[in-house]
Amino acid sequence: MRLLSLALTASVATASLQVVPGGTWTTPDGEHLQAHGAGFIVENGTYYMVGEDKSGGHSFSNVNCYASKDLVQWTLVGALLTRQASGDIGPNRVVERPKVIYNDKTRKYVLWMHMDSSNYGEARVAVATGDSVCGRYQYIRSFQPLGRESRDMGLFKDDDGKGYLLTEDRKHGLRIVALSDDFLSPTTDVFSWRLEGGNRVEAPAMIKLGRTYFMFASMMTGWDSNENQYTTATSLSGPWSSWKKFADNGSKTYNSQTTYILKTSESTAIYMGDRWLKDNLMASTYVWLPLQISGTTVTMKNAVSWVPTNNFAAWQNPPAETSYEGEKASYGGKARNVDCSTCSGKVTAGYIGGPDKGSVTFNNIRSDIDGMTTIRIKFLNGDSNPRYANVKVNGDGGRKIAFLAAKGDPATSTLHVNLKKGSSNTIVIEGVGNGWGPDIDRLMVPVQ
Repeated sequence: MRLLSLALTASVATASLQVVPGGTWTTPDGEHLQAHGAGFIVENGTYYMVGEDKSGGHSFSNVNCYASKDLVQWTLVGALLTRQASGDIGPNRVVERPKVIYNDKTRKYVLWMHMDSSNYGEARVAVATGDSVCGRYQYIRSFQPLGRESRDMGLFKDDDGKGYLLTEDRKHGLRIVALSDDFLSPTTDVFSWRLEGGNRVEAPAMIKLGRTYFMFASMMTGWDSNENQYTTATSLSGPWSSWKKFADNGSKTYNSQTTYILKTSESTAIYMGDRWLKDNLMASTYVWLPLQISGTTVTMKNAVSWVPTNNFAAWQNPPAETSYEGEKASYGGKARNVDCSTCSGKVTAGYIGGPDKGSVTFNNIRSDIDGMTTIRIKFLNGDSNPRYANVKVNGDGGRKIAFLAAKGDPATSTLHVNLKKGSSNTIVIEGVGNGWGPDIDRLMVPVQ
């Protein structure tokens, strides 16, 4: 697959930090990234990701905020909102698709989100404000915008500083609604799509490139993925073009749903989607892929991984990799071979961790550079909950890596570490405490 190629400015030492769509994404706290249905905001060269914490299941727990300089390594800064004893953000409540925009006049960060009961009977939006992008927010209220239901929603801030709510309900369709000067209230409808039957859309996200607005949305199939669509216009009030697919036909948008479109220049953007697991929402993953945009035509190709460059207006194909089989590594404790019909060698390294302290050591790992790289760990985990491993590189103390539930075909968890130039690198995977780690199929290590 060939990705868009522009003038590249990435440094050699970090050229193989990769985004891995659909993989377990471990943050420095040792847990899978919990920012589902997320929105993004950029401030002073730092990207902030605001999304749903599903670690406790379907009911509201937190609206989390993560920070990153490179779109790959994300650190949990804190929660904008946390569950209270009662009220809108109390027990057994639903909070989805949180989005933040900055109001230049009030100098406040404004958070909007879908607010609902556990049976989705309320269909409201809610608003909160904060003094810093990742600080604590003051919850204000929930309501139905302009007296109508609201389910999936998004936000958009135009070049002139005006704000807009993107909102959808089953009766009135998808709407663009202007916000008040302080971004706290809806004022008037700007445009609406009243689509019928199987043509209805939800999960809206919008960007503006040059003079053209691009609206993205998914079809309406609940938690199940579908063929997401887009439409364009040169005015928010229309006319808008007919809706079109942008991913490969039949791919169901590579098993994902639109949550946000991240503008990276006046001609480039990145699709941010959720791969929902409706029966285990905390294990839902993230599908981020570069969009190819030519005029008003948008396409998107799938990728096992891809490399964002320093300015994020360009990206590279994944680097060449060497595969290191788990069953050919050295075992410690009572780690041993386990048959695996879907694994690359039909065998996997099993019984990692546990009371017998099983471990697997990969020696003579090669890298052509000294520097940070992304290693893809192919694994299986037959549990419904994550498993964890302590992964040591070149004799360090290690770091806790999460491995989500994965049955059938091996899944991927990412490891971002410094390797030494040459073939003397060593990686050890062991358990955390007495817990069981994953079964390790193989490591995929960038060479360049």
